Amino acid sequence: MTRTGDPEESGAERLRGEVERFVRGRVVPQEPLLDAGGPAAAEALARLRGAAREAGLWALPLPAELGGGGLSFGAYAELAEAEGASDHGPAALGSATLLDVRMLGRHAPRAVRERYLGPLVAGEVHAAYAMTEPDVPGTDPYGTATRAVRQADGGWRVSGRKWFVSGVVGADLVTVLARTHGAPGDRDGLSLLLVPTGSPGFRVVRELGVLGAAGQGEIALDGVVVPADHLVGEPGRGLEVAGERLQLGRTLRCLRWLGQARRAFDLLCRRAVSRTGSRGRLADHQLVQQHVFESLLALRTTRPLVYEAVALVEAGRDARTEVGLAKVAAARTLHRVADAAVQVYGAAGLGPDTALPALLRTGRAARVLDGPDELHVTSVARRVLRGYEGAPAVPGSRG
Repeated sequence: MTRTGDPEESGAERLRGEVERFVRGRVVPQEPLLDAGGPAAAEALARLRGAAREAGLWALPLPAELGGGGLSFGAYAELAEAEGASDHGPAALGSATLLDVRMLGRHAPRAVRERYLGPLVAGEVHAAYAMTEPDVPGTDPYGTATRAVRQADGGWRVSGRKWFVSGVVGADLVTVLARTHGAPGDRDGLSLLLVPTGSPGFRVVRELGVLGAAGQGEIALDGVVVPADHLVGEPGRGLEVAGERLQLGRTLRCLRWLGQARRAFDLLCRRAVSRTGSRGRLADHQLVQQHVFESLLALRTTRPLVYEAVALVEAGRDARTEVGLAKVAAARTLHRVADAAVQVYGAAGLGPDTALPALLRTGRAARVLDGPDELHVTSVARRVLRGYEGAPAVPGSRG
């Protein structure tokens, strides 16, 4: 990705190396504590954030005028891979708020931007995003039943329930997709509202474990009053903002999945060359070599797809096909490589002494969350096939 001798790119390469060393040397050793949650985890995260600030690695893709590093998404992409090697990397390095900062910076009223953007970049305020509802397919936002009713003072009263809300436990703000007019099933009338979690009527119903791991939650909004200026975007056009966020968010997650897949690959290879049995090193067994080859092939073929999506998203172009391809490929690659690494480790790969159970869990969940593989497969295929409608038959065909 970089060329030796180019001062600018050498600087980018050095920065990636610094991020990678920080994540692998400081964040990864703290993962058991961070995974456990609670006050001790919060203290550990605060220490890591302080260290990231001291190292000049804080909030690299966030606006410089707000205290971030000011990198464009394209320039940040390789750093996102390095950060993503650990689930806790983005939070420790201050980039976890990228989607919220971009969304509010582009679509929120001035008063909201002035109130929240600085604290978000500083890591003083935490935000979450709530779209999916119980008993409503996550791939069908038109079924949204959460409702926001306009009040006499121009504000909104929001009622409904959401689940699989990432990071909602401990969040200060939640962006909620709600119906401001029409009925469930209507293709318009959906809006985004920024809801302070301290508002009366807002509550976290429960944490939702994903294959046994925490991080998601279910929330209830029982007549929560939201100020008028907390509407994000135009009334009834929330899906336009959500689509923009999803396109960027899926691409960002693909980058982080690549980082985790690379971590699993490193574990696989180190195990293969270091483990010796009565029949020699694992690295000398053809079946283990097959795992190495297939894993490397998956990594090398997926990465260009992800970076093609990055380039289109950075340019502000329609990247739906490329993001769909990248999402499916990156999720499958992480799952495949982590699974291969577990196989090479044997029983040790199932236990608590390596990161492999977490990497395998993330890879499996990635094939469902952010839109299941089947959604992206059909969406991409339909979009491609529409381009052939009305085209002349293939020369020489009889149909």
